[in-house]
Amino acid sequence: MHKDIKNILVSEEKLANISKELGKKISEDFKDKTPIFIGLLKGCNPFLSDLLKNITIPCEVDYMRVSSYIGTESKGSITIVNDITTNVKGRDVIIVDDIVDTGRTTSLIKNLFEQRDAKSVTLCCMLDKTEGRVVDVDVKYIGTNVPNEFVVGYGLDYNELYRNLPYIGVLKEKVYNK
Repeated sequence: MHKDIKNILVSEEKLANISKELGKKISEDFKDKTPIFIGLLKGCNPFLSDLLKNITIPCEVDYMRVSSYIGTESKGSITIVNDITTNVKGRDVIIVDDIVDTGRTTSLIKNLFEQRDAKSVTLCCMLDKTEGRVVDVDVKYIGTNVPNEFVVGYGLDYNELYRNLPYIGVLKEKVYNK
């Protein structure tokens, strides 16, 4: 797998620091609340797991599985494959995603939870790719920015592969331009 990576953008050490910093900030901001973290599967897994280790307040966790990519391209729409089981009415919701690229997924999911009468809906993402944005979305908690390249690792995939890399790397074009 490592041979398919052009370069490493975010090291294991930096990813650990991101989780610590964001966990501390979220814990401070929600200190008198019990938020529910909604992880967007599958990519959120490593990030949400590490983030939760750094959350020092009571919280709940649920997951939603959405699909928005085919290969390397955003398909322009999302499909909710598996919905959450928790009632969010009157709750503080923190949506956790691996990357905000076009903004379509996070915007749609944020609107969905607002329609479900969540008290508040806050977005948290490990990576922000602002160059790919087609929908304006306000992400309160951002780990780091990445350039407009196809990135994999630490939950991010290409055709379900590379999620288990311990870092974020740029996938060589020859891998997906076959």
